[in-house]
Amino acid sequence: MDGTGPVGRADRHPGDTYEDILERDSRPVPDYLRQGRIPDVGVQPVLASRYTSKEFFELEARYVWSKVWQMACREEDIPNPGDYHIYEILAKSLIVTRTADGGIKAYYNTCLHRGRKLVTLNGCKSEFRCPYHGIAWNTDGTLKDNPIGWDFPQWDGQDMSLPEAKVDTWGGFVFINFDPNAKPLAHFIKPLADHFEKFDWQNRYRSMWIQKKVRCNWKALTEAFMESHHSITTHPQILPGLADANSQYDILNDWVSRQFSAGGVPSPFLGQIPEQEIVDYMTGMAGSRRGRPMAGGPERAILPEGETARRFVADMTRQGLTAETGVDHDDASDAELLDALLYNLFPHMSFWAGHASKLTYRWRPNGLDPNSGIMDIMMHAPIPKGAPRPPPAPVTELDFDEPLSSIEGQQGSGLAAVFDQDFSNLPHVQTGLLASGNGVVHFSKYTEMRIRHLHHMIDRLIAEGQAATTALPV
Repeated sequence: MDGTGPVGRADRHPGDTYEDILERDSRPVPDYLRQGRIPDVGVQPVLASRYTSKEFFELEARYVWSKVWQMACREEDIPNPGDYHIYEILAKSLIVTRTADGGIKAYYNTCLHRGRKLVTLNGCKSEFRCPYHGIAWNTDGTLKDNPIGWDFPQWDGQDMSLPEAKVDTWGGFVFINFDPNAKPLAHFIKPLADHFEKFDWQNRYRSMWIQKKVRCNWKALTEAFMESHHSITTHPQILPGLADANSQYDILNDWVSRQFSAGGVPSPFLGQIPEQEIVDYMTGMAGSRRGRPMAGGPERAILPEGETARRFVADMTRQGLTAETGVDHDDASDAELLDALLYNLFPHMSFWAGHASKLTYRWRPNGLDPNSGIMDIMMHAPIPKGAPRPPPAPVTELDFDEPLSSIEGQQGSGLAAVFDQDFSNLPHVQTGLLASGNGVVHFSKYTEMRIRHLHHMIDRLIAEGQAATTALPV
């Protein structure tokens, strides 16, 4: 393969495009899955120091993280009045809580007296009382009690309520923004929210939550999940059932980008392989003695003559999901059942679209360290029709050297293996950036344009913030 591709598509893999695969689906394909906006983001390299420099990290802290919407928790984490969840980013800490009237507030997790954190563990309280000197605030943020109020004349007549961050919600997620002048979340997330409307994320529950520390900058961590063509070397075991180098990428607006990788078809790097082998891979039979079921295991799914693996497995998934949820999925497209449909909300969130259980990612700096980051991996499952909401899965925290495969009873050992493969690369990405001889990083024009756009947006927010600071009166 020389990489020139078809006429007019010199920047794409010469194999089938995602559009070509959609044309063969068994159901009508929704318009939102078609190729979207592809802006010209250029081909210039970026400095490697953006991933390692303390100075650049501080610019991001001041002008990016202080201005963007961030997913803090799920509404199901704080279902009752007084429930609260701690969200931390950089050195900031917020108490995200359900108030008595059912609303949601986010208070800075700092006592207004001597600065101690008011809470250090998630829970439920009728008040937020500082463990240091006992000053307390109501769950609506107003000052409740000061044991030595007589000695605080400077507080008399003053509003000593807890300072707040902005709060907004979408799809059962709670978002916060430290900028009091930030536009509503809907201004940024609209195309994602419109496309996800049919998947009813409000009525899903978190069935898995893993939080992993990784020795790399938060951007390097994020970028590992923003393109698919690394699969040929990092995840070779998934190539029989997932297209990678011919994935579709686009940028819907400045804040929402996405990538679509087709399931039930092989990677174009493999060429043509028997359709039954694809079915065996998709149904977990690939390692079972050449497709024969293990004793006590499920029966092998035999592909009918003349049928494609993609259509066959999609129909199996369609029937299984209908039986599991009690909701008819007969009109669901093959793509919405099988494909990796990843939407990113700048700068640190990714939501997988589709009808079945789907993943959500969140990436953050690890405190104030530019050389390490944190990734949250969550699975959100649809609640069966008429069934009560299951309790949300609690977080399982993994330190730097703890792999996902070390967790007992986790959902899907295959999924853990894929993440462990990604995490095995990233410390070496960071040390490689530190050791760079030319001091720059190059991105491909099409398949990595979302990554380049991430850097453009970071630069934009920094420039806007610096300009606003310079314009302030002396």
